[in-house]
Amino acid sequence: MPTGHLDPAVFIIEKHGTTINISQTPFFYNDNGHPTYVKEPPGGVTPLVPAPTDPRVAIGSEYVVSGVTGVKQAPYGVETQLGFVADEVIFDPMWATRDVAAAFGITLVEQGQAVPLSGPVKELSQIEYEYGVFAGHWSPYQNTGNKLLTVVCTDLEHHDFPHIFASTDPNLPLVISVGRYWPKLHKIRLADLWVPRGSALFVPPKPALLGQECIDLHNNRNSARACWGNLDKSSLMTHTLLQTENGYSYWYWNATPTVHTNLPLQP
Repeated sequence: MPTGHLDPAVFIIEKHGTTINISQTPFFYNDNGHPTYVKEPPGGVTPLVPAPTDPRVAIGSEYVVSGVTGVKQAPYGVETQLGFVADEVIFDPMWATRDVAAAFGITLVEQGQAVPLSGPVKELSQIEYEYGVFAGHWSPYQNTGNKLLTVVCTDLEHHDFPHIFASTDPNLPLVISVGRYWPKLHKIRLADLWVPRGSALFVPPKPALLGQECIDLHNNRNSARACWGNLDKSSLMTHTLLQTENGYSYWYWNATPTVHTNLPLQP
């Protein structure tokens, strides 16, 4: 029997970082599964048109939002706590096809495809991360320090810089949790998007705008969901484009326990 403690698990490890200036390289190009940033797409590659936000599109598990139970200014941005009419909250797992990703304002970028980048923040970082299976059981926002939490809450955000989530692990797909919230309709839709190996998701800048009909949200702390149920694999590799300094996030959360389940792995 272990004496006192189990071996430490991989949580989130930053492996390597590269500065990306989107005014100099304003296109993300998926080069055979390798995330790259270029001044112009390669010859013959027509850039994708980023998915628009269409409030009429609604997929994923739906929950009634009973109201906003709290809004406060925090060091990282604005925190909004939502009330849910639910005893548990299920994130519907689904493969990230083009239409499924677009339902949350996200663009699927497959191998050999490119998408334009823009936004008020020009200097970003592409970072290679190793995510462990317990990364989703930690919260940077709830003053719980480095404790491993027994409950994973609804934990989603948006911000005003472009985000790339590249599925670069050689063995397993990447999982990105997403939501679409309609404030005036008092409802939210939630899903886990399983990103096939070699593909990537592009999330455009999503600033806070008055009177938005719907708000698209995301979170990558559950990236290693596909490792659950595997005795030999408890972490995966991924590449992310993000703002690492002076970031400002709009965080939406609810404390009701969430349920995340696996999909059969891609053939």
